[in-house]
Amino acid sequence: MQLRRVPRLLAALLLAALAVEPARALETIRIKLPMMQETFSLKVSDLRDPRAMAAGSSDLAELDRATNGAIGRELASFMDSALPLQLASLARVAQGSSLVDQALLLIAAFGDVDGLSAPPTVGRDELEQALRQTAAHQGRLSLADVLAAVPGKTATVDLSRFLAALRRLQRQQAEALPLLASTAPARDDQLSIPGPRPYRRRTQTLAVSHRTVPLPVVVIEPSSGANGQLVVISHGLWDSPLSFEAWANHLASHGYTVLLPEHPGSDAAQQHAMLSGKTPPPGPDELKLRPRDISALIDAAADGRLGLPPGVDTSRVLAVGHSWGATTVLQLAGVTPSSERLRETCNNLEDSSHNLSWVLQCSFLTAADQAGLADRRVQSVVAVSPPMRLLFAPGAARAMHGTVLLVSGTRDWVVPVGPEAIDPMRKLAANTGIGRNRLVLVEGGDHFNLRAPAASADSPLNALILAWFASGGALPTDGWGHKAMPLRDVTAPLIQPLVSR
Repeated sequence: MQLRRVPRLLAALLLAALAVEPARALETIRIKLPMMQETFSLKVSDLRDPRAMAAGSSDLAELDRATNGAIGRELASFMDSALPLQLASLARVAQGSSLVDQALLLIAAFGDVDGLSAPPTVGRDELEQALRQTAAHQGRLSLADVLAAVPGKTATVDLSRFLAALRRLQRQQAEALPLLASTAPARDDQLSIPGPRPYRRRTQTLAVSHRTVPLPVVVIEPSSGANGQLVVISHGLWDSPLSFEAWANHLASHGYTVLLPEHPGSDAAQQHAMLSGKTPPPGPDELKLRPRDISALIDAAADGRLGLPPGVDTSRVLAVGHSWGATTVLQLAGVTPSSERLRETCNNLEDSSHNLSWVLQCSFLTAADQAGLADRRVQSVVAVSPPMRLLFAPGAARAMHGTVLLVSGTRDWVVPVGPEAIDPMRKLAANTGIGRNRLVLVEGGDHFNLRAPAASADSPLNALILAWFASGGALPTDGWGHKAMPLRDVTAPLIQPLVSR
C-alpha cells in the first residue's frame, strides 16, 4: 500500500486530531461478521449491553434473537476487549496528546469511519478528556470506549480484521518479553541531570540546492564551554523540531551543539496542507531529500554559514532521529535502502510482520534503490523507533560506517518492536557481526511518549542519548536508565544464540 493511497480512515482521523471544534460523537456502528457477506448496524449506545441490542430495532437484533443471544454475547465481549494503549501519565510528554494519537491510529488499523472527510468536527481536547476520564475510571480502554468518543457519523468495524490485527500486534510485542526477562534495567544516574552549561536557542533558514524552499533549522548551543561536538536531530513524519528540543537542551547543557532541521516535505506544515487538500502526501523522493537536508546542514556548519561556536567538529557528526527521522539517520550512517523487500511484501497484508509502519515504508518503493545516501561525517547515530524491516533488505548494513544505537518501545504498535527492531538487529548480527551496535528496549515506551518536547525536562531517553555520545558511540554498562520507564540493553541475549552456534 503506497502512502499516496493512505486509507481514508487514517487521513480522516488525522483531520479529526487537528480539529478544534466541539465533537459530535458516533451514533451508528456497522459490524462486519466473519464468514458472512452482510453488514449489520447497531447503535453506539447498545455496544456493551447484549440485552439492549436484542431488544432494539437494529439490523443485528434479529440475527441475535435467531441465535438465542449468542451474537450479542460475542459482540459484547469483542467490544469490551482491552486495547493495547499506554495510559500512563508519562504518555503526555509528547507534544499534543499521546493517548489521542494512539487511539485514533489504532482504530485506523481495523476500522473505517464515515463522515470525516468534511471539515473536522472534533476537538483534540474534548476527545482526550473523554478517553482519559474513561481510562481513569476503568484503568483501561476498550474498543467500545474509543468508538463512543470518536467523532463522525458511522463507523464500520470488521470483527475478523480487528481480532487478527490485535493478535498479530500482541505476538509482535511479545517477542520482547524473554529479552526483558533476561536483562536488568539500567540505573538512573547523574547522566539524567542537566549539565552546568547555559545554552541558547535560535532559528534561521538555510537555502539548499535540492529544495525549492529554504530549510528551517533550530540551533541550540552552549552559551559558553562548547565541547566541539555537533549533533543533528531529525524529526519523524508530520512532526517538527519542537517535539525533540528536550534532547537538544539536555545535550547542549553538557556542551554539545545541536541542529534540528525541519524537513519541509514531511513536516507538520506539510500535514496541515495535505489534510486541507492543498498538497498531496509526501512523495517517495522525500526518502532521498531528508538525508540531503542533514548533509547540507553539515556543509553549512563547516563553512560558517550557521555561525556555530568556534571549534565545532564537522568531520565527526552525531545524529539522532525518531521514526522516519530514525530511518534518515540510518541512511546517513551507511545502511542502504533497497526495493527488494518492498516489492516482495507490500501487497501481502496477511504477512505476520505486517504493521502500520508499512504504509510509510511501501510508499518508498520507487525511490528506495536510489536512496543510499551515506555521509561518512556521520559517525554515530541513535535511531528511535525506525520503520525499517521492508526498506532495508538483509545485508543492507554491510556498508555501514557508523555505530548505531537502536531504541524501541515495548508498547509501540505503530512501529512494533518485534518485526521493526528485534528481527532487524538479529539479522544485522547474523550478516555483519554486531560490533558495537546496540539495541535498547524501553519498557512501556510507545511511538509517542519517547519524543521529547522542550517542556519535558525528564525525557526518558535524555540520559541514554548522552551516554551513547559521551562514550564515543558505545554504551556504558549502567547509569543511563530512567525511573519511570525501565531501559534495558538486550543486545547480548538477542545475539547469544547466534554466537553459540
